[in-house]
Amino acid sequence: MQSSSGHSAGSAVRLSGVTKTFANGVHALGPLDLTIGQGEFVSLLGSSGCGKSTALRLVAGLTVPTTGHVELAAALRSTPRRSIGFVFQEPTLMPWATVWDNVYLPMRLLRRPRAEVAGRIGEVLESVGLSDFAAVYPRELSGGMKMRVSLARALVTDPDILLMDEPFAALDEITRFRLNNDLLELWRRLRRTIVFVTHSVFESVYLSQRVVVMTPRPGRVASEFLIDAPEPRGEEFRTSTAYVAHCRSVSDALARASAKAA
Repeated sequence: MQSSSGHSAGSAVRLSGVTKTFANGVHALGPLDLTIGQGEFVSLLGSSGCGKSTALRLVAGLTVPTTGHVELAAALRSTPRRSIGFVFQEPTLMPWATVWDNVYLPMRLLRRPRAEVAGRIGEVLESVGLSDFAAVYPRELSGGMKMRVSLARALVTDPDILLMDEPFAALDEITRFRLNNDLLELWRRLRRTIVFVTHSVFESVYLSQRVVVMTPRPGRVASEFLIDAPEPRGEEFRTSTAYVAHCRSVSDALARASAKAA
């Protein structure tokens, strides 16, 4: 269920006592208690099947909790289809449509005329480095470029919350690092709330203000880490002793959470 009562000031979303049990009897999540602040970059880190993606889908309203409450800030509740963007692990692009038309899709679903939103689509394509590829089809794009299209499509409605479900997991390391840097630059510029699901300790520490380590199924919060690195982050942070120390602490917590469930 979703509730609007008791939402804490300054938070974008709050999950209170949330559980999710599927029709086949699998208890996937919870009880999960988690508050995410407006403009915060939070990573959910855990083993496969621990409920990270389920938590994102609950926030997006793509599924409903079995028990508990998912509470959104008032502005989000008023226009949920425009206020939440979702980037899936696979780009899920329409192969018959150009990059421009793939990015236009959310606006088309909102019944916005092409001419009215052309400027906005141009802006988001520029923001992800695809201005020169608007007329290109997905088959002509690399994996990293396809993911940029998916990100642009999620950003086109100017959402307050961006949900990202392991978007870079299938990419090679060089492309992944580049997209990590580009995502951080976008976040610094837009200051939107980002909830990012990943299996990678290194990625979670590099990107996030806060890393939430989850237990194996049913997923709950095992521990949380504030990553107090100076901004803006770049390659100097990735090679710093502070980064290594954060990664070690998060990795140890992940191992402890897994051991308790074994």
